[in-house]
Amino acid sequence: MTLKAMAMRATFGAVLGALMATVALAQQHGPAETGQAAAHTPFMHRPVCPGPAAPGSARCHSRVVVDKAGQTVATATPAGYGPTDLRSAYRVTGTGGSSTIIAIVDAYGYPNAESDLAVYRSQFSLPACTTSNGCFRKVDQNGGTHYPSANTSWSQETALDLDMASAMCPNCKILLVEATTSSFANLAAAVNTAAALGAHAISNSYGGTESGSSAYASAYVHSNVAITVSSGDSGYGVQFPASAPTVTAVGGTSLSRSGNSRGWSEIAWSGAGSGCSSIYAKPSWQIDTGCSNRTVADVSAVADPNTGVAVYGPTGRRGSGWLVFGGTSVAAPLIAGIYGVNGWAVAYGSDPYANTSSLNDVTAGSNGGCGTYLCDAGVGYDGPTGLGTPIGATAF
Repeated sequence: MTLKAMAMRATFGAVLGALMATVALAQQHGPAETGQAAAHTPFMHRPVCPGPAAPGSARCHSRVVVDKAGQTVATATPAGYGPTDLRSAYRVTGTGGSSTIIAIVDAYGYPNAESDLAVYRSQFSLPACTTSNGCFRKVDQNGGTHYPSANTSWSQETALDLDMASAMCPNCKILLVEATTSSFANLAAAVNTAAALGAHAISNSYGGTESGSSAYASAYVHSNVAITVSSGDSGYGVQFPASAPTVTAVGGTSLSRSGNSRGWSEIAWSGAGSGCSSIYAKPSWQIDTGCSNRTVADVSAVADPNTGVAVYGPTGRRGSGWLVFGGTSVAAPLIAGIYGVNGWAVAYGSDPYANTSSLNDVTAGSNGGCGTYLCDAGVGYDGPTGLGTPIGATAF
């Protein structure tokens, strides 16, 4: 019996153990075996930032694999997809350059951000990215060093974002901007700071209700800066800032190994956010007809915790460890990293619409019961997965 078959027949606890052991072993020997158990085995997971968010604020869009008691499952070695897997799945071969800055905007403080990132990058043989070598920089929302108070949930989110950007663009510089709180006002200030400090791509893995958001939409408009935003992790429904017309709204998929020519297959993830904005006008480059206003999402990438990614970060108990994450918070920094591979000079969210041949069309799966393309994946554009997932970096 194969390890995959054993995992498929086990109880949850045994399945999770088999996943951890199988994936960790596979990542030591290359991508050909990685993720076999993860592709088809359901795991328990919970939102990293419980919701809903209070009006005028956002919650992070990540989910972490947990045990039956709801505690995070931390391991000594990685489980879940690593950089080699993700780059293989999306055929990303470029590694970017040190002249490109990817900014990660999140709320609250993460004191161990640099040291935890160093463990992830070392584990997967990525170049060191530190303050001392000029690759890593952390600032508060005003660009200074008065960092906000620590928050474990948002620190886990930030660890995920830093690791995914690193996986896709290992030679890019990373700028972490920590907003004082998760209010729209503070997050918007952090985005403006990221742009002012030279970011070429800015990842935002959070969202909240559109009500009252128009006062902050201008923060997500910066010339020649790619701004990616996760679409949500609660299924059908629209959140800001993903609904802003000037960002690349990133939905989510379940990513599995396959015997097809690509070597991978994807379906829409049930948790991916999508739908019609109630506030923001449809941009000229968006051509679907089911929404008179802006439609979410534009593109997508892996987000299902059941086909999750390896992250090194706070465990929620003591210290840091290897965790498995999902949510469209995986997808947004992943796409920001791919923008980083190409450098900059972008045209907001319109780039993928001009390069649809460089995207995998995701044609199956659903995130709700609306009965239309807004929640059901199909041929061409759909809400949960947008135009599809990357084939290399050309679409970005």
